[in-house]
Amino acid sequence: MADANLSPLSPNGPQQVLEAGDYRAVISGVGAGLRGLSHRGRPLVVKYPAETQPPGAAGQLLIPWPNRIRDGRYRWEGEDRQLDLSEPAAGNASHGFTRVLPWRVVAEDAGHESAYVRFGLRLYPMHGYPHILELTAHYELNEAGLTVEIAARNMGDRVAPYGLGAHPYLTLGRGPGSIGDALLEVPADTWLPVDDRMIPTGAREAVAGTQYDFRTPRLIGDTRLDTACTGLTRGADGLARVRLTDPEAGRGVELRLGAGLDWVQLYTGDTLSAAHRRAGVAVEPMSCPPNAFATGEDVLAIEPGARVAHRFGIGAV
Repeated sequence: MADANLSPLSPNGPQQVLEAGDYRAVISGVGAGLRGLSHRGRPLVVKYPAETQPPGAAGQLLIPWPNRIRDGRYRWEGEDRQLDLSEPAAGNASHGFTRVLPWRVVAEDAGHESAYVRFGLRLYPMHGYPHILELTAHYELNEAGLTVEIAARNMGDRVAPYGLGAHPYLTLGRGPGSIGDALLEVPADTWLPVDDRMIPTGAREAVAGTQYDFRTPRLIGDTRLDTACTGLTRGADGLARVRLTDPEAGRGVELRLGAGLDWVQLYTGDTLSAAHRRAGVAVEPMSCPPNAFATGEDVLAIEPGARVAHRFGIGAV
């Protein structure tokens, strides 16, 4: 018999709230994913209820590979491997393992000018990935916005393949179907053609003269994006910036990609449910392209005991 005193658990686990200056962020314990971020009450990322699972992988961390691997198959150090197909309709292994696993809070500090929370997860061998990674996800909020650092240390005795992605949806907060009126700026010189399974079909191509050229800010209009881009132009501080802006109000949101995050997947959410369709643009920083474990492109080889880390940030403009 069910205990009437027990309340249903949230599928997103415990929620951690950060507040500093004019910013507020909410991070979920399941997946250590970003569930909300706002500036002076204005949403910067698409938020979803704590009682529902993340729509379209909203805010999730994609470890130890982002995007898709065709047939879930890859070869590493002379060994053929088979991952479980987490996208069975397309026959792909998608978005890694950790977005559905419970992370634990290992450190936190709530200040006025800055606040942070650090999550930890020990990823033990999974089907097709016989490695042990010690992972941390550090979220820090201050006057510049949110900075996220994701780190992985190889705790096993074999070299581990590794890639990282994250899945925030930038928004102007206008609701479903609204992003056509937003300006998008993406400092990427090339894009990657894919097939109907979202697997690359060949070499990257120049964005010049195509619908994927957002190097100069322009309206999204009816453009449908589910596209990986690279060849990023970086500022003097080493960061590449993707911006979504309201052309009338002159304000918006930007995502800043740090060193080693040389790919960005853009997704306009056209296949999401009506409640979230085209409410924002997923701007996904990635360390490697789709199908990277199979092709080897930009895959990191982490030696036993070695650590790698990547940073990205989100702030109001």
